[in-house]
Amino acid sequence: MSAPIDISICICTFRRPVLLGQLLAALSEQPCDGLRVEVVVVDNDPAASAAPVLREWQARFPWPLHARHESTPNIAQARNAAVHTAQGQWVLFIDDDEMPDADWLRQLMATQRRFDADAVFAPVLPRYLADTPDWIRRGDFFQRRRFATGTVIGSSDARTGNVLIRRSKLMALAGPFDVAFGRTGAEDTMLFRDMQAQGARLIWCDEATVSEEVPAQRATLNWLLRRSYRLGQTYVLSEIARLHGWSRWQRSARLGLRAALQLLIAAGVSALSLPFSRIMAIRWLRTTAAQCGKLSALAGHRYHEYGN
Repeated sequence: MSAPIDISICICTFRRPVLLGQLLAALSEQPCDGLRVEVVVVDNDPAASAAPVLREWQARFPWPLHARHESTPNIAQARNAAVHTAQGQWVLFIDDDEMPDADWLRQLMATQRRFDADAVFAPVLPRYLADTPDWIRRGDFFQRRRFATGTVIGSSDARTGNVLIRRSKLMALAGPFDVAFGRTGAEDTMLFRDMQAQGARLIWCDEATVSEEVPAQRATLNWLLRRSYRLGQTYVLSEIARLHGWSRWQRSARLGLRAALQLLIAAGVSALSLPFSRIMAIRWLRTTAAQCGKLSALAGHRYHEYGN
């Protein structure tokens, strides 16, 4: 019998064959310190655009490289396919447009052992192209909150872009990712809420960084506002998803009233800020867009970001 796998590095990819190839090249150089590692790639493009890259790398990858094709564009279905293909004690998710630092794997495992974590989250830093507008860089619109290593975090800061998860915790959940959120987003928020409800320990590791490319089509005001709108929607949907009856109606009403008030305040502050600071005005405009997203979600509209 072959030795059991310690870590399954899981990648869900969608029409990014060049970036996927770059990620696989970087992973092939990761030191594993004697750990038994495999890589699972799920191509979620109906046209299977990752197939040539995967065939090329399977012939020369230093670890087992398993390729799956999930033809229905749905990030939750793709991640579920990765989890159920994985054989490792640990599942390590990294996105197809990310690049790990040289000591990435070692830092994640060291933090898991030190704090006995069920999931270890780490930073995703923006990687700007040379022609990225200066206001995008100065505004830090692609920076996410960071914490000291060992900090216990909640589901609001938990994402699947760079996270090590105990596979047994995933297999204890249905799915484990909720496919109802597979086109809108927030499937990862729901996962980690469910894990926390079962007593999982979520820990931050600030040293295990990866970088994420910010393509030209994202470095625009239009994209930032659409992103905020979508995040507003998914926040509300995730808040009421597990509620029923009167509790759901009551929570929805409170979220709606708060969003309406925040919308008026944010829109006003954005307009007042514009003559003095474009960046501040954009930040408040993003808050305005998020409140619009919340209200539209409560009204029944769904913005499908994934799979287009």
